[in-house]
Amino acid sequence: MPTIVSHAAVPLALGLGLGSRVIPTRLLMAGIAASIVPDFDTFGMRWGVDFFSIWGHRGFSHSVLSSGGLAMLAALMARYLKAPALTAALFVFIAAISHGLLDMATNGGPGVALAWPWSDQRWFFGFRPIAVSPLQLSAFLTPRGLGVIRSELFWVWLPCVTAGFALLMVRITLRRDRRAGE
Repeated sequence: MPTIVSHAAVPLALGLGLGSRVIPTRLLMAGIAASIVPDFDTFGMRWGVDFFSIWGHRGFSHSVLSSGGLAMLAALMARYLKAPALTAALFVFIAAISHGLLDMATNGGPGVALAWPWSDQRWFFGFRPIAVSPLQLSAFLTPRGLGVIRSELFWVWLPCVTAGFALLMVRITLRRDRRAGE
């Protein structure tokens, strides 16, 4: 998995690119939380859940269904999130599903149970350039941990920041063109 911090790159990039009128701060925070929540499954290991179980890491919590559940919750909380229900649901769904998709691009760990409950099969992408993150914080103070950070900067943060700024430039250009046409 990418680090829990790097999972936030997708909603942060979308929030930057779409702007606070579309993605208000509360919705952005909900998206960041939704991008991190799937990794709460690692707490199950403390209670004896097998790492490779569907209830373990990268199991049900990384599925499309789980992401859809978070999206429905966001739609129900849309008023609090200060966004239209559809915007809240789509943003949170994208943030949540991005977690599993990023995990599918890592070079280790179990695959992702994206289609649970319809299938227990776990998948990876054919191209898996992101170095899998250690689960212990102390492991980041090792050469392997630094390699993971470099990998995430290149394969997660650089593309997300680039996409976020590209969306921002499109938004600015469209706004400028609209004003010029008035």
